[in-house]
Formats: sequence, C-alpha cells, structure tokens
Amino acid sequence: MPLPETLRALLTAAGPSGYETAPAAAFAAAARAFTDDVSIDVMGSATARVPGTAEGAPRLIIVGHIDEIGLIVTHVDEKGFLYFAGVGGWDPQILVGQRVEVTTADGVLPGVIGKKPIHLLKPDDRKKVAELKDLHIDIGAADGDEAKAKVRIGDVAVIAGEPEELLGERVVSRSMDNRLGAFIALEAARLVAEAGGAPGDVIAVGAVQEEITFAGARTSAFRLDPDLAIVVDVTHATDAPGVDVKELGEHPLGSGAVIERGSTLHPAVSGGLIDTAEREDLPHSLAATARATGTDADAVHLSRAGVATGVVSIPLRYMHSPVEMVQLEDIATCAKLIAAYAQTLGPDTSFVRG
Repeated sequence: MPLPETLRALLTAAGPSGYETAPAAAFAAAARAFTDDVSIDVMGSATARVPGTAEGAPRLIIVGHIDEIGLIVTHVDEKGFLYFAGVGGWDPQILVGQRVEVTTADGVLPGVIGKKPIHLLKPDDRKKVAELKDLHIDIGAADGDEAKAKVRIGDVAVIAGEPEELLGERVVSRSMDNRLGAFIALEAARLVAEAGGAPGDVIAVGAVQEEITFAGARTSAFRLDPDLAIVVDVTHATDAPGVDVKELGEHPLGSGAVIERGSTLHPAVSGGLIDTAEREDLPHSLAATARATGTDADAVHLSRAGVATGVVSIPLRYMHSPVEMVQLEDIATCAKLIAAYAQTLGPDTSFVRG
C-alpha cells in the first residue's frame, strides 16, 4: 500500500497554526476531484460538501485540523541568528540539530537549529535539558543586515523532511498530527461521493489553529450548523516504549480506528460508530476520556445549541516530532468507518437525549 499522493501533498505543505494557506490549498485541490462544492473561509479552514440524498437527514461534518506545530521568529540579532518561539507544544530536545524551512515573503529559506556545542558546556550544564531560549536558527547569514533582508519578525518555520516509507507499510513524517485527520475527512467524503451520496449532507472540514485555540473548528461548526460531527485526530499508539496501557487503553499500530467514548462525547454517535465497525468487520479499539478530549471536539460540541459529537482517532507513534509514525491500513480503516456510518444517518435519526 503506497502513501496516497493526496496525503503526501498534505504532509509536505508547510502550515503552522495561523499560517495554513498551503495545506488548505492542498485540501481544496484534492476535494475538487469529487465535489464542486469546495470553499476556504476567512479563517483559512477548507470545506468540501457532498450533497445528501434524503430530505431531512442530518448534516454531518467530519473535522480534521490542517495546522501543525511550528516555530515563529521573534528576534534577529546583529550576527544574523534567528530566535524563535514555539507554535504549539514542542519538546525542545527534539529541535536540537534539526534542519528547518523558514517561510518568508520571498519563499522558503533553509536553515538549521543550533545550540552551544557539548564541548563548550560546563559539566553541570551537560546534564540540563535544552530550553527554547537556548536555541537559535542559523540561515548562514553573514550578519544581522543580511538576515533581516531575508527574514521578518513573525515569519514561521517547520522542520524540513520528506515522508519516508518504512517496513510493514508504515510511514514517518512531520505533520502527521493532524494532516492524517484532514486526509481521512477527505477520504471519507470521497467514499460517500463514490457511493452516490449519503442520506444527509457530508462535509469534510480541514480546520485551522487546533494546536493553539481550536479556532477553525469553532468557527466552522458555527458556520456549517451541523446536526452531528466526527472529529478525526491522532492518538498515542500504545505499542511504543514507555506508554502505559492502563491510562490509554490498547491501540497499537495496525489495530484500526480508535473510537472514543466520554463525558463530552455524544453516546449515540460513539455507539453508532461502534455498531458500524462491528457490522462492517472493521478493526477498532475503544478509548475513554473523562473530561476534555484535547481535540477539536472540545470546541465543536459546544457550538450554537450543541452538536452531537464523536471522535475517531488513529494510532500514532512519536507525536509532535519530525518522525511521527503511522500504519497505512489504519488510515484506510478510519475513512471506511466514517463513510459507512454516514450511510446510517437517515431522516429518522435523532440525537436528542431523553
């Protein structure tokens, strides 16, 4: 199973939170292959609608965020080094020694992340973990004037690197969190379109700013006014060293879709997804959340008078790193599950609790 070209396009489109123009364009371009109803809104979120076939059937949105964690330039010193803050949640240890791509007004500028070499650190300092303030980006500039001619405060950067296919139909890349969810949303909508539609409208959403504010999911849910939503995101694969299954449940790579149940998630949506997975013989596991899910669902379910919301996750190793790893068959399983569930949502479907 090769890496789908649409997913490759999404993974390689640089787009930290608030700067998602490139992945939104990739999302919209892929959507136009199966629907003419494609748009990008003022926030930058992209949507692709497949019209429903039955009057009165519930409107479903499938939300996967298109932003990724990144870096933003905060200062350029007189020697030409760039200092930065993190956009989203970084472990600074991951950044040391990485190659980066800085997006500037004139295009992409390569650089590297440097720190004081270990040879020059005092013995006690060698035991300390690096902090963001200890790091800088070196673009090779001779001095501050040359650097400032190329880079402005507020330019953003991402770690450089192409997706790599490994053994066992596994792939590593940066931005799997959450271009995977965006791709699954697109693929589920494409499968629905290929089947001639579902009873209700199905709208794939590539939402912006999940890593910092949930803004794209919040505004998209308000604008689209859905009856229900399925948020697609990544979760920690539990077959990696150091992961406690007692906290997270068991969902290793290759185990299929992870269907979440929890306090803020609608039991009819979670239950319908489980029933669909069992009926369609799709591999899946369950995860539980006692409060917030840490996904766009936390914003979507509170939109307007409330939206019946479920979460489908995909197991992922090494989250928030440049080597996030996924198993390709799990991607296909998640898309098939959501597309099949959409077909069950007829005019008589109700999410009113009581």
